[in-house]
Amino acid sequence: MAVLKKILKRCSSLGKKQEYDNDCGLPMDVPKGHFAVYVGENRSRYVVPISFLTHPDFQCLLQQAQEEFGFAHDFGLTIPCEEVVFESLTSIYRC
Repeated sequence: MAVLKKILKRCSSLGKKQEYDNDCGLPMDVPKGHFAVYVGENRSRYVVPISFLTHPDFQCLLQQAQEEFGFAHDFGLTIPCEEVVFESLTSIYRC
């Protein structure tokens, strides 16, 4: 679980230029309880709730991300699937 917390903190603070909270160093557009991921060929940025981490389908995407990209790269947590697939999958969780 500690590794997951490190990944989430790192992913929440990487990526596009944005304003940061001076107290915690996280982007101001990532609300508490959420994290940013980058999806698709264009690396579109999505801010998703941490609760997604409990869903088996999302865990599968994270495993694919680790296998394809690893977690030690400079761009942030990148999900290896098409945006339309990611949006469809995450829309199920929001219901």
